[in-house]
Amino acid sequence: MAETFKNGQMLWKLEGNDRALHLRHHDSEPWRPYEEFPEYRLPDPEGFSKGIATFLALLKQDWTAIKS
Repeated sequence: MAETFKNGQMLWKLEGNDRALHLRHHDSEPWRPYEEFPEYRLPDPEGFSKGIATFLALLKQDWTAIKS
């Protein structure tokens, strides 16, 4: 049986030479870049990994961070 998470899961994936945040709401869904979730996306400070602002905000909302 697939596990459902309260608010979703987050994972960092390599994109070229940098890491980028990927999200999903349920473990049966594929990982998608955080840019595909405009309802969560926040602008990132210059020089940081793509999605860091979104990651920190979602972490505060009890999203689950998965080790990559």
